[in-house]
Amino acid sequence: MAVAATIIPPLNERPIKNTIVLFDVDNTLTPARLHSSPEMLQLLSQLRHKVAIGFVGGSDLVKQQEQLGSAEVNVTSLFDFCFSENGLTAYRLGEKLTGASFIEWIGEENYKRLVKWILHYIADLDIPIKRGTFIEFRNGMINVSPIGRNASNPERLAFQDYDAGAKVRSTMVAALKDAFPDLALTYSIGGQISFDVFPTGWDKTYCLRHVEAEKARPDGVDYSTIHFFGDKAYPGGNDWEIYDDKRTVGHAVTGPEDTMAKLREMFF
Repeated sequence: MAVAATIIPPLNERPIKNTIVLFDVDNTLTPARLHSSPEMLQLLSQLRHKVAIGFVGGSDLVKQQEQLGSAEVNVTSLFDFCFSENGLTAYRLGEKLTGASFIEWIGEENYKRLVKWILHYIADLDIPIKRGTFIEFRNGMINVSPIGRNASNPERLAFQDYDAGAKVRSTMVAALKDAFPDLALTYSIGGQISFDVFPTGWDKTYCLRHVEAEKARPDGVDYSTIHFFGDKAYPGGNDWEIYDDKRTVGHAVTGPEDTMAKLREMFF
């Protein structure tokens, strides 16, 4: 895929005009927190010869590099658009675009109120196991994990099954909404063990402002068709807002194999 990326047609010369395909990462392009398959990367390379492609994920670029790139290949060379943290950290053809900051938006005092409440809540939470890194600070949001992001992959899977019945995350989100009605925050459950907290409007639809800005560039494209693929495409899931947005054509998938099957059906 890295070699193919050097001969990709310019954005305004792709065969399928005015079309971009955006993807969630976990359980859409890759198994959760694991690396993408060679088959997936090859298919994405072939797709990129036809249309513009990009990913939009809640995690930071470091994690997306681990899942989609390699020691030799930078993930920003494999996609036309890389929208980390819902697009608050964004790259176009390898070049960084202007971003935004969660801490500047919320302010230090409100941030401390929020963190203190979350840590007290998790400390009192009775669940089978707890590990470490219960709050991960990111540029555009915080990620909260009741079990802790240091959990191993088997522990993540076990918590995901446990949470399906115990509703640990959804109960905590409801309590947060009650505790902080004065903060215009959105709480979005995604992945296996965590949920994101960010300013309302800073969900995955945030990345669409970068897509829409393309038409103003001298060599830009007016993307009249925006496809989005994601697995959490239901109310409360972190793909719902962009999946349901009137500007996109949403495709709900069950995993990477399903994504590849739908892409082959649509574009090949």
